[in-house]
Amino acid sequence: MTLRPLRATDAGPLAAAGAHPEIARWWPDITEDELLAKAEGRDDVDAFAIEHEGEAIGLIQSWENPDPEFRFANIDLFLDVRHHGQGLGRDAVRTFAYWLCEERGHHRLTIDPALDNERAIRCYEAAGFKRVGVLRRYWRDPSGEWRDGLLLDLLADEL
Repeated sequence: MTLRPLRATDAGPLAAAGAHPEIARWWPDITEDELLAKAEGRDDVDAFAIEHEGEAIGLIQSWENPDPEFRFANIDLFLDVRHHGQGLGRDAVRTFAYWLCEERGHHRLTIDPALDNERAIRCYEAAGFKRVGVLRRYWRDPSGEWRDGLLLDLLADEL
């Protein structure tokens, strides 16, 4: 598993992976146009392809708070369902966390999955993230219902 900058050619295959119901229920509307904007730097995130055996199998991205008093980065990701349960998500999260702390100078990282996304939470905890608390009515699911999220964080010295 490697991380590399997202390319325009990744947009189609990753949009197809993101359309799978198991991904779309947590991260709706992953479109080719949205991914192309990320690849071309027209988004406010740093986006990388998660690559395995020469194939882009997922996306990992971060948004950074630049305020020096509250500097941190937030991570989002998805992985093609064909590669769930193999430890690749955990490895991608840990690799990205090291990069954000060592290269980008962050002392704290956050991630905020849906509270009922147990697979993702297990992945993030296996990568070292700790539960901070429940974010009530945090995000709107594809049906329009407000759902709770779980805030997890990881300190650089815990890596």
